[in-house]
Amino acid sequence: MSSINVGVDVGGTYTDFILVDSHNGTLRTAKVPTTVDDRANGFMQGIHEMAVPPSTIDWLVHGTTAGTNAVLERKGARCGLITTKGFRDVLELGRRTRPNAYGLSGSFQPLIERCDRYEVRERLDAKGQVVESLNEDDVRTAVEHLKASGVESIVIHFLHSYVNPEHEARCAEIVRSMWHNENVVAGHEIVREMREFERGSTAAIHASIRPIVTEYIKRVADRLKDEGFANELLIMQANGGMMASSIVGQHAAYTVMSGPAAGVLAAAEIAKASDIRHVITGDMGGTSYDVALVVDGEPIITAEKDLAYAVPIRIPMIDIHSIGSGGGSIARLDKAGMLRVGPESAGSYPGPIGYDRGGERPTITDANFLLGRINPHSITGSNAQASLEKIKLAMEEQLGKELGMNALEVASAIIDVAVNDLAGAIRLVSIERGHDPRDFALMPYGGAGPLHAVAIARELGIPSIIVPRFPGLTSALGCIMANVRHDFVQTVNQPFDEIDAQQIRALMAAQAQEGKELLERENVVLSDVEIRNEVDLLYRGQSHVLRIPVPTGEFDVQQVRDDFAAAYLERFDLSLPEMRPVLVNVRTTVIGIRQKIDLNIFQPVAGTLAEAKTGTRQVYFGGAWHETSIYNRDLLPAESHFEGPAIVEQSDTTIVIDPGATCIIDAFGNILINVSKQASAVLSHETSQKV
Repeated sequence: MSSINVGVDVGGTYTDFILVDSHNGTLRTAKVPTTVDDRANGFMQGIHEMAVPPSTIDWLVHGTTAGTNAVLERKGARCGLITTKGFRDVLELGRRTRPNAYGLSGSFQPLIERCDRYEVRERLDAKGQVVESLNEDDVRTAVEHLKASGVESIVIHFLHSYVNPEHEARCAEIVRSMWHNENVVAGHEIVREMREFERGSTAAIHASIRPIVTEYIKRVADRLKDEGFANELLIMQANGGMMASSIVGQHAAYTVMSGPAAGVLAAAEIAKASDIRHVITGDMGGTSYDVALVVDGEPIITAEKDLAYAVPIRIPMIDIHSIGSGGGSIARLDKAGMLRVGPESAGSYPGPIGYDRGGERPTITDANFLLGRINPHSITGSNAQASLEKIKLAMEEQLGKELGMNALEVASAIIDVAVNDLAGAIRLVSIERGHDPRDFALMPYGGAGPLHAVAIARELGIPSIIVPRFPGLTSALGCIMANVRHDFVQTVNQPFDEIDAQQIRALMAAQAQEGKELLERENVVLSDVEIRNEVDLLYRGQSHVLRIPVPTGEFDVQQVRDDFAAAYLERFDLSLPEMRPVLVNVRTTVIGIRQKIDLNIFQPVAGTLAEAKTGTRQVYFGGAWHETSIYNRDLLPAESHFEGPAIVEQSDTTIVIDPGATCIIDAFGNILINVSKQASAVLSHETSQKV
C-alpha cells in the first residue's frame, strides 16, 4: 500500500506542494515561486524544501499549466496540417461565432498558419465508405514541403475519419516513416467523434503542446530519477483523473487545465466529508480565477471547452470557467477612464509592488496590503516586507489623480471592481446554466481566494462559505486524491430504429478493454477498476445532445429510449413522442481506484480560541476602519466560534471575515462561514454613520 503521497501544482505565480504520509499521518507543505524560464527548477526546489528524499516517495502526482499556457499565449510548437482536398481552411472558418457579442471588432489567430496547411486527394462519405482513395504521392509531397519549412509537429485530419480511420492511419504510417521526431498525430487517435472543426482543433492543440509537455515532463522525471525516485511520475488530467508520465505524449491534450481540475476534485471531496453536496468553487491564484460547480458531490463534466476564441478542445473535462483576475492582476484605466482590473498580471516576477521584486504597477494584492487585509510583514512566498508608502504612492500617481481619489479609495475601488468581476464569473457557470447560487456553498481556495469570499458571497446571495484547511494548496491536494482515469468516445450517429444493440455492447466492451490495457501499461498500484458507460442522444434535426448513463456493458434499446424521453422532459418540460431519437456517441470511462487519503489528517489541534488569537489591527471595510481580531489558523481548535471582522493567517493564504459574518471550525479543520443576511446592512449602517 502507498505511504508517502506528494502532490505538486505548478501555477502561473506559485508552485504548490503537499505531502501526506498515510501510514503515520505526517503532513508537510511547501510553496515556491514558479520558475517561468524552466518550471522544472521550481518543481525540484519545492521537493527539496519538504526534506523528504525522492527515493522514499511512493506516489508523486503533478498538475501542470504548461500546455494551457502554451495555447493561450500561442507559444506552442509550429504545426503543419495534412487534410482532405478542399478542407484546408476548416480550422480557420470554424463556427459562425464572433469574439464580441456586439460589433465586428476582434481577431482570430489559427493554431496552424495557412502556409503550413496542405491538402491531399482522398475522401470518405459520412458512413465511412471510400469515395476517393488516398493519394500517397500527395502525402509524401506534403511531408517534404513541411520538412523544408521547419515545422515541428504534424496533424493529419481527414473528413469523416471518426467513422473509418483507414485513410488517416495509412497517412500517419507514411508520415511517421519520413518524419524526424515523434510529433505526428492523426485526429482519430485523439477523439473518435463527429464535428470536423472541433475534432481538428483538438488534434491541433495536441500537436501544438505535445513537444512542450513531453519535454517538460521528461525533464522533471529525469531529475527525479537522478535523485533516486524509482516510481512512475503521474500527471493530472483535465477530467479529474491522472495518467502515467510515460503515456503523456499520446494524451497531451488531456493535460490542459489539469491543475484547476485537481482543485475542483479536492473541493468536492472536502465538501462531501463535511456533508455539503452542492459547492461553487473559486480558485484564485496570482493570475486567474477559476470557477466550477460541484453538484451532488460530483464535479460537472463537459465534453467541450473553448480555450480561447474559436479554439475549442473536445475532450471530457471538468467544466471550469476562467477569467484573468488573480492576486497579481494589474489595475489600470481603460480608454474611457474607467477602472479595470486584469487580465494582465504581474505574475511571480516582478510581482506586486509589495513583493519588492521590481513590480511598479498596482495589483489586487497591493490593494489588500493597503487596506490592512494582508499582513505587510509576513508575505506568503516572499521574504520581503511590503512598503505601504510605495504602494500608496503608486495608487495615487497611476490611478488616483485621474479618478479624483486618494490611495485608500483607489484600493477599495480595486477590490470592488475585482469582486464584481469574480461574481460575474460565478454567474456564468451558475445562473446562466440554470443553477441558483443560493442553493450552493462557496468554497474559495488558491492563495487569493479566501481574501474576497465573503464579499463575493454577499454579492450573489450565497448563504455559506467553506474554507478548506490549506486553501493555497488545494490543487496540489487534489493531485494526490485523484484516481487513474481514461475516457473514450465513439460516434455512432444512428437512429434508434437502426441500432444493433449487440454492436453497441461490443463497442463498449472494446473501449473498456482499451482502458484496462492502458492501466496495465501505467503499472500503478490500484485497489479496484471501475467502468462507466454513457450515451449521447438527441432528436433528429437537433444539434445538441443529452448525456444518459447506462448500466455498465449493457444496452437495452427501449430502456435507453425511455430514459432519454424522461431526461428530455425533465430538462425542457417538453415531450416529443413523434420525433425520432438518434444515438450520437457511446462513451466509456475506465477508472483505476487507488487508496484514499484520510481527511482526518487535517483535524484541528487541541486548544482554545484565545491561544489562536495573535492580536488585532486596523482593517478597512465598507468605507471605515475596524479594529479586527487576528488568528493563527494552525492553532484554531475544533468547534471554536468567532465573528467578523476577523483575519485568519496561515502560511499559504489569508482569510478575510467581513463584519457581520460568523465562523465555526469543523472536525476536518475547515472554516465554515455563515455570511448572514444582516451583514450587508451592518456595513451600510456603519458607512452612513461615518459619513
